[in-house]
Amino acid sequence: MTRHDSRAAALRGLCGGAVHLPGDPDYDIARVPWNLAVQHHPAAVAYPAFPDEVAEVLVAARKAGLSVAPQGTGHGTAPFEGRLGDSVLLRTSAMTELSVDPERRTARVGAGVLWGELARTAGKHGLAGLHPSSPDVGVVGYTLGGGVSWYARSAGLQSSAVRALDVVLADGSFVRATADEEADLFWALRGGGGGFGVVTAVEFDLLDLPTVVAGMLVWDMAEAERVVPVWADWSTTAPEAITTSLRLLQAPDIPEVPPDLRLRKLVVIDGAALGTDEEAAELLAPLRALRPELDTFLRVPSESLVHLHLEPEGPTPGYARSSLLAELPDAAVAALLEAAGPCSGSTLAVAELRQLGGALGRPDPRGGALDRLEGQFLLLGLGFEPDEERYARLVADAARLLDGLQPWATGGLYLPMLDDEAQARSGFPAETYARLMAVREAVDPHGLFLDLHAR
Repeated sequence: MTRHDSRAAALRGLCGGAVHLPGDPDYDIARVPWNLAVQHHPAAVAYPAFPDEVAEVLVAARKAGLSVAPQGTGHGTAPFEGRLGDSVLLRTSAMTELSVDPERRTARVGAGVLWGELARTAGKHGLAGLHPSSPDVGVVGYTLGGGVSWYARSAGLQSSAVRALDVVLADGSFVRATADEEADLFWALRGGGGGFGVVTAVEFDLLDLPTVVAGMLVWDMAEAERVVPVWADWSTTAPEAITTSLRLLQAPDIPEVPPDLRLRKLVVIDGAALGTDEEAAELLAPLRALRPELDTFLRVPSESLVHLHLEPEGPTPGYARSSLLAELPDAAVAALLEAAGPCSGSTLAVAELRQLGGALGRPDPRGGALDRLEGQFLLLGLGFEPDEERYARLVADAARLLDGLQPWATGGLYLPMLDDEAQARSGFPAETYARLMAVREAVDPHGLFLDLHAR
């Protein structure tokens, strides 16, 4: 038995037996994150279902000299790769508490709940959360990192909508963090990421939004030189009521994609517009004037928007790299097309620009450690590739994309959309980062929890 196995053996029997060590029959299944391109080999994997089981795991890990890495779905855990040999991977997927209060327009969500589940539940009451573009992203992990939704330009970050968080601290104690209790921790957890404790549940505000005008406009990639500059100009002056993204997309061969679009290279503008049908039509008119091949914008149930982006559902090998852009002038558009356009030869499945600004660019009075995003656009290079050789090409093409647009980057990072190693300080102003480290030192003085983006 290895030294790691010996220390981790102290955890056997916890979580009702849902602890898996190397060599156990279910260990290889238990350690796999959503992103199948990432290989985790922790000293143990624990699946607590209740806060008291979380506390038992933390106490046992600390006594055994092991660190702890909390993980929900494992979407954005690539920076943990190769770092878990002395750690307990604490999977929160068994914490499935979910309730919606339609009178207060709030939700209470356990750490294992996915956004698709919440969207369906809230939608029954005509409510919507500030959800991501994929239904199988975990609510808690997304919230801790900030959270950019289809309503972000009018409603801000999901982390700013948080009212309370239930947390198990490194010493095994339980706290409820609100604006009035554990205020420093409450501030840090709203956009400051993980590493402060294990969040077992979060409570946050919902939008009164039973329906919304949403959809996509689609052109062949050959039209990119005509479409992208118009969208770039339109997006910087469009009202906050609309939030969109533009993608240079290699369409997958999946049932959700119309048959005549599958496996084609496309330009796709998708998003959501708040307000009346007439107001939405007026907002979309400049884009519709470009004569898209497909136009699916119409009024739909708000709960359907978690599927709008047609992102892969279920475990998938992937790689993401992103940057925040201050502007997108003609030279930047040319750089984008050179790196990922129709003649680029890029292997990226998606080169995406998400429209920022509006409420996202202003300090939110409700906000925490991350209360806004600096810049007009979030640039994202994304691919899904299981083959090792092709994966290396994918990483290189993502680097080519971001390097090409580096002259227009703000210098800041949105850490949840980054699979590379990066110092967490790159995601925050210096004074914010210093305060985050002070909070972490106070709640985890012995460094039990791994920091996702710090070495």
